[in-house]
Amino acid sequence: MGLYDDAVQLLTQLIEIPSYSREESSTAEVIEEFFTARDIEVHKSGYNIWAFANPFDKNKPTIWLNSHHDTVKPNTGYTKDPFQAITEDGKLFGLGSNDAGGPLVSLMAAFSHFYGQELPFNLIMIASAEEEISGKNGIASVIAQLPPCDLAIVGEPTLMDMAVAEKGLMVIDAKVYGKAGHAAREEGVNAIYEALDDLKAIRDFEFTRTSQFLGKTKVSATVIHSGQQHNVVPDLCEFVLDVRVTDAYSLEEALDELKSSINAELTPRSLRLQSSHVPEGHLILKVGEQLGLKTYGSPTLSDQALIPYPSVKIGPGDSTRSHSADEYIYLNEIQNGIIGYIKILETYATMLTQTT
Repeated sequence: MGLYDDAVQLLTQLIEIPSYSREESSTAEVIEEFFTARDIEVHKSGYNIWAFANPFDKNKPTIWLNSHHDTVKPNTGYTKDPFQAITEDGKLFGLGSNDAGGPLVSLMAAFSHFYGQELPFNLIMIASAEEEISGKNGIASVIAQLPPCDLAIVGEPTLMDMAVAEKGLMVIDAKVYGKAGHAAREEGVNAIYEALDDLKAIRDFEFTRTSQFLGKTKVSATVIHSGQQHNVVPDLCEFVLDVRVTDAYSLEEALDELKSSINAELTPRSLRLQSSHVPEGHLILKVGEQLGLKTYGSPTLSDQALIPYPSVKIGPGDSTRSHSADEYIYLNEIQNGIIGYIKILETYATMLTQTT
């Protein structure tokens, strides 16, 4: 069987095995078997699987190929069995087929193509867990076990366009304090009313810096809660802010700008999911230009947010199909994805050799 047939067969297997985040043991086994059947040594930590294309050479730069094998849970709109791989009209249906099964198997096929070949870089394939929840037992848990990379190619459905920047995410718990009192009398300080000025400021808030690829950083109030009884003036109003941060800011910088503009007490739940962008002049940008790849900034999160090295996001499939009912990927997208990844790595190798 060829690379394409192997990839489709593997994707069919993965679709038919439930692999919700934190429950990926069975798909991890299938991925491990894919490598071992080809006499490729496998490394495993939790449900994360990785392999080296060649013995590691510390004198060479390193490229990671990364995609994930966990999925979200199917929504109620499915009309097809989400765990049955169904082929119709050139489409392969099934949960995780597009996000990110197609990119994952295409990367694994490209990795298999280069396995054992002499390359001017180290090549590592990483199939990670818990991407859909940015879990601590996913890619973040194995970074310290892997050699640092000069480039990570993250497989996600992008229509094979190359995302050179990605928004980060910060969820903030906000608290505004008042003073409790009886609602029937002129007592207390109503925390709801105290919060109104902050909420209005958030509605109209604009961050000062703008990103070339991602535009503006955006903050939205998404959850609010206050009060327990109808006759008690509430002394606390709590709300949640969803902040989508561009590469113009670190999460810490965005938090500081918000703190200077509203009175609420702000506490971020996490500062892990940073925005990212490829440094100017990086070789992958020249590769993309050489191959005529469209570049853009992505509003959606991926394992890029947890990888502390230069990275791009690219893969077969379409992000608009992700997490949708009757998810699918076109079979020719998988074929073109494999070809595209191979071209990227071949061109990178050629350009790298020319510059050294």
